[in-house]
Amino acid sequence: MKLTVFGTGNASVTECYNTCFMLTEEKNDCPDRHFMVDAGGGNRILKILKDAKIRLEDIHDLFVTHEHVDHVLGVIWLIRVIGERINKGSYEGDFHIYCHAQLAEKIQAIANMTVQQKVCRHFGGRIIFDVVEDGDTRCIIGNEVTFFDIASTKAKQFGFTMRLQDGRKFTCVGDEPYNEVNYEYVKGSSWLLHEAFCLYDEADIFKPYEKHHSTVREACQLAEKMGIDTLLLYHTEETHLKERKRLYTEEGKQYYSGQLLVPDDMESFEV
Repeated sequence: MKLTVFGTGNASVTECYNTCFMLTEEKNDCPDRHFMVDAGGGNRILKILKDAKIRLEDIHDLFVTHEHVDHVLGVIWLIRVIGERINKGSYEGDFHIYCHAQLAEKIQAIANMTVQQKVCRHFGGRIIFDVVEDGDTRCIIGNEVTFFDIASTKAKQFGFTMRLQDGRKFTCVGDEPYNEVNYEYVKGSSWLLHEAFCLYDEADIFKPYEKHHSTVREACQLAEKMGIDTLLLYHTEETHLKERKRLYTEEGKQYYSGQLLVPDDMESFEV
């Protein structure tokens, strides 16, 4: 399994892309299978996919965590372009969008207001909104994926945990700090994707707690406490892009003894 982090930034970044990523099951004898998580805040996602050499025709599974603009507006562009290719006969199969019920309604409403009806007519047909609730499980790219409500006090948001073929767990808790109500989903995870809005030493500058976010220190303390093998930090500020990897790693390793990853946009990892 390959993880490609398309974007690493928070909602207001301009020098990098908003947080979103792709899990790819690579096959030697058949096309790769992709599971995309969020799509960022606009049509830049189309250029990102092109640069990553991932064809839209090969994307059939997309999970949208929540309704904030930096996660959902790129979805509208995917719907538009995939819908156009369905109409042209160049897209085979169906496009599955996994999200909670209220979000499914909002995505369709935005699309119906902004995308031609010759595309939106595929809702419920070739473009399928697969509504998930807390604890629901689906088989996606050959792996068991369980979705869970992260108990956000802002917009309703879901995370997920994927059971890999070798039994390991890959978990994403969305773009808010881990909540104890999700302990059963997160425990035993080999990989944890967690937000880190800024360095702890700069919390007075970026004020992460006011936005219900955490710092590098807190994310690393959590991963150490829960025995996570690999912690990946994303959804950060952008003032330290050139030095972010070094600065975040230096702070994080004071509190976490596992493998700490601080990716740049478009960086890939073997899971």
